[in-house]
Amino acid sequence: MFRHILVPTDGSALSQETSRQAVTFAKHVGARITAYYAKPDMTSAFGFYDAGGKTGATTLQQIEQLIDDEAQKNLIFVEQLCREAGVTCDTLATESDSPYESILETAKQSGADLIFMASHGRKGLKARLIGSETIKVLTHSQIPVLVYRWGDDPAAIDAIAENR
Repeated sequence: MFRHILVPTDGSALSQETSRQAVTFAKHVGARITAYYAKPDMTSAFGFYDAGGKTGATTLQQIEQLIDDEAQKNLIFVEQLCREAGVTCDTLATESDSPYESILETAKQSGADLIFMASHGRKGLKARLIGSETIKVLTHSQIPVLVYRWGDDPAAIDAIAENR
């Protein structure tokens, strides 16, 4: 069945719960996991920012360090879940303007045969205006995508964060 699962994470409570479920699933089917974090591309995000001056360069480096630290924290979280469950885990973080494209590219490059990700459950106009990386992955992926959804109640997501 599935031997290698890509688990994108953004560090949210829902993403952490999804990672827990992905690890349980991987253990059950005997698969390994690659945990993935899509970092924003700082050049594009701050292209308007004058990084030529000393203050600008320092600030940009500080922001990049914060992003790197956040990526590592979230990847270590998934790695620890895998270690506790006895599931083999690799971790990867890359920069991208387009998280869904980087998720698909990482799945392809790593040889994953399943992407296991969260649905943030946006509905209606908000979903149409904001869009969804999960929807984009679903509509463009050449491999199966398993979408984990934790109810419609935002309080349920808060409960996950408080109880873990």
